[in-house]
Amino acid sequence: MPFDAPVDPLTGMQAARFGLYLHFPYCLAKCPYCDFAVAVAKQVPEERYANAVLAELDARLAALPALRHKPLESIFLGGGTPSLWHPRYVAQVLEGLAARLSVAPKVEVSLEGNPERADAERFAGYRAAGVNRLSLGVQSFQPETLKALGRAHDAAMVEGAVDAARRAGFPVVAMDFIYGVHGQTVAQVEADARRAVALEPEHLSTYALTVERDVLAVDTPLSKQLKRGELELPPDEEVVAMARLVREVYGAAGLHRYEVSNHARPGYGSRHNALYWTGGEYLALGVGATGMLLEPEPHRYVNLRSPEKYLREVEAGRLPEDTREELGPEELFAERLAMGLRLVSGVDWEAVCERYGQPVAPRRAEVARLVEHGFATLRDGRLALTEKGADVHSAVCARLL
Repeated sequence: MPFDAPVDPLTGMQAARFGLYLHFPYCLAKCPYCDFAVAVAKQVPEERYANAVLAELDARLAALPALRHKPLESIFLGGGTPSLWHPRYVAQVLEGLAARLSVAPKVEVSLEGNPERADAERFAGYRAAGVNRLSLGVQSFQPETLKALGRAHDAAMVEGAVDAARRAGFPVVAMDFIYGVHGQTVAQVEADARRAVALEPEHLSTYALTVERDVLAVDTPLSKQLKRGELELPPDEEVVAMARLVREVYGAAGLHRYEVSNHARPGYGSRHNALYWTGGEYLALGVGATGMLLEPEPHRYVNLRSPEKYLREVEAGRLPEDTREELGPEELFAERLAMGLRLVSGVDWEAVCERYGQPVAPRRAEVARLVEHGFATLRDGRLALTEKGADVHSAVCARLL
């Protein structure tokens, strides 16, 4: 079962233990760096899709009725562009979830939105539907960087979106940024960070284009341009400098780093994202969505990435899965350790080893070396990466696995 979900001492964050991710795949345009399951559509089948995800949930509950009784502590509507979905359909889905699942009284309900789809009436509709955390995909304030990333908004739209979110009464406004973009300078990244904190968000996520999210893992328009030599990303030392500046600016403004790429004011960490980092389980609905459940045996499933194929399967009463993978002790150990080391509070690494039947003794020397060379700290059994270690997170994990 999930375990080891401490309250983070800096943010006061308590991870959810059981959450639900709902993927809304539709976009008005596809960003050149994106490899998510998205579909460009001028006419979004909003009502049909709302009915489909609830039909998928019914099929999953028929197969695993015990899911009805697990306290659902977080719901995340991601995409794609969920803010293209009319609030009435978001309300329909959230009401449908509440009718079928045991939703916790203080459930965190997050919705991703784009600044160019921001107006007071739409945001008020999401808030009335039960959304209490709005996450805006800003990426940058700089016209050159936004153009490089294929984004349709500008800085004024971002400020308007934050203002609309405040007027709608969202208790948490979060923003996402990207650094390490082709043509981007350290000074521009610092300017973005300062402008971001000036808007007083509760939460900021800031990802390196290629390192943190590995968004170029499959062929995208951007990855093809890089391979052809038409574009060049900033050198590693500049990307490290960008990351350092972001941490300094955010920290000085009271947004504490609690995970490799995430900063929050005390008490405002993402409970849903923390579920992934602390070994919780999550149901997933919608096109291309990935879920991880522990019953009847630990397994991960990925839904079909084609909206039309997904809709056909669900409307025929079938589970719309593309793949399903059984997770044994080694896979669970690798994921739990790697994800736990993303948190500033770290992970009880020996407990993780013992939980999944992995030997502790052979790893003690490597842990000692990581501490000796300044890549990690070890306090009360919790192994945590330093900022130096977090910059090479994947390499550190490889040495421990």
